[in-house]
Amino acid sequence: MKIFTDHKKYILPVLNIITLCIVIFTISAFFIYKSNLIIGFVLILLSFLCFMSLIPLKIKIKNIEPDIIFGLIDNGILTLLAILGGKIMGVTGAIIGGVIGNTMTDGIAGMFEGYWAERLRSKNIGEERLMLGSAVGKMAGCLLSAGVVFIIASFLF
Repeated sequence: MKIFTDHKKYILPVLNIITLCIVIFTISAFFIYKSNLIIGFVLILLSFLCFMSLIPLKIKIKNIEPDIIFGLIDNGILTLLAILGGKIMGVTGAIIGGVIGNTMTDGIAGMFEGYWAERLRSKNIGEERLMLGSAVGKMAGCLLSAGVVFIIASFLF
């Protein structure tokens, strides 16, 4: 049964992502009322958890660099604009900052992701887009950049 075997290969990646989402949500919720500095370090540690989830599946970091770059740019700018919006206008400002930041950074990060993928291909480095690698690469990049922005913000605001 070809249909069954095609769907079977997606079970482990989907379980990996669901598990990561639950762990990330739970740990983030626990630390949400801590300082920006603490939540920043927590987010960075969670990004490394994402990377570690790829080890058993033998997915190399080099192969998912474009996805990591996308996540770094995407959430880095989004987090910065959400923090600034929140400081200026409270919750509404944070939401607007997040929405505008996400819109802008999807385009900007997409350009960098595409550039990085082309660069890897030109060096004959495989950057094949596998469901799990692409998802986890973006998740790790998003968490890493948000963590760094929170740490910097803790010293500025």
